[in-house]
Amino acid sequence: MSLRALLSGDLDFHGEDGAYASHNWHAFPAKFPPQLPHKFIVGLTQPGDLVVDPMVGSGTTVVEAMLAGRRGIGYDIDPLALRLCKAKTAPPSLAEASEAGYEVLDRAQTSLDSEGAVLSDDLARRFEPAEREFVDYWFAPHTQLELVALIREIERFSPPATRVFLEVLFSSVIITKSGGVSLARDLAHTRPHRADKSPRSALDEFRKRLARDLRSLVSVPGGESPVAICEGNAQALPLPDDAVDLIVTSPPYAANAIDYMRAHKFSLIWFGHPLKALSELRQGYIGHDAVSSVALVELPVVAARVLAGLAKLDVKKARALHRYYSEMTRSLCEMARVLKPGKAAVVVVGVSTMRGIDTRTAICLAEIGKQVGLHPVDIAVRRLDRDKRMMPARKNAEGVTSPIEERMHEEYVIGFVKPSIRLA
Repeated sequence: MSLRALLSGDLDFHGEDGAYASHNWHAFPAKFPPQLPHKFIVGLTQPGDLVVDPMVGSGTTVVEAMLAGRRGIGYDIDPLALRLCKAKTAPPSLAEASEAGYEVLDRAQTSLDSEGAVLSDDLARRFEPAEREFVDYWFAPHTQLELVALIREIERFSPPATRVFLEVLFSSVIITKSGGVSLARDLAHTRPHRADKSPRSALDEFRKRLARDLRSLVSVPGGESPVAICEGNAQALPLPDDAVDLIVTSPPYAANAIDYMRAHKFSLIWFGHPLKALSELRQGYIGHDAVSSVALVELPVVAARVLAGLAKLDVKKARALHRYYSEMTRSLCEMARVLKPGKAAVVVVGVSTMRGIDTRTAICLAEIGKQVGLHPVDIAVRRLDRDKRMMPARKNAEGVTSPIEERMHEEYVIGFVKPSIRLA
């Protein structure tokens, strides 16, 4: 089927179940439904073809590539995204996962029952002062003991697949759409705010999620995975020219509209990542609002006009948007380089508004793509099931809906082709 025909079909997928295979193992903001990459993978590739997501995030594209019998490669610089994607695409066997998970629970409970002093000592040694302050603020004392009891047992496992599966399970207990074991509200979707609540038992939540993931593990293909998950920057892909059969990706929003690291650090500090290192890594994410060390590029007409209009109201935000479009210029240039002639790139982007100005993200990226050698076939509109994509829209005490919730009602699916063979 042609790319244009696929873009003109239903891309909403409302009412369809996206919680199959390993897709529901961990909360992640702004995921697209698995049916979306599946549609383009099945429609535009053959078994054995190479599908790439250069900003892999939660791994939806590469999981769908694996399920469809395609080879897949996903790149990201976020350490939690990399862990999650490795677990989802190369999990342990059902027997190994079950045995390891329940062993962790049993041993952690034993430690809590009889080794409280040992756990307290471990907790005291585990964190430097900055991390210690963070943990004390966001986790109740009894929750800290439960979490250290779990992570101590997880660290005993050396097989990579088993260890990563358990780490992702541990992280999913902390980063959740609701409830959770921290004192933060809704870590899956919002900037964290400390809430007055009674956190759930970490062991109980671990047990519930283990049972859920074991049920879904049955439908994840066993054996050697055709998917590789690699640390890598979308602006400099470690791939040869003309090597990829399809790209399906969803870039971050501009100007840090969804700040992944604000939530991800709640788990990553338990894996030994210092807060300072995570903050420095965060500044390298596409769409971050810091611009001091980023090379800005000259933009085509529409993007330049958007920047000029925004600069009249807010120079700082205009520079942040310029950074975003510069980084996406380099990313789209890399997509054009690694795609085989005649093959497609599907880029899913959200609506973005700054100081009341529509940044025209889809149109600007289509124009940038054309400038770097990709032919924009069409831009399709996808209406979001907002309660799944983000959170149910909420209003403040004055009855005003937050800006990010207001604009999360649709997104755009841009279809590009690398010229040479006509696909549409």
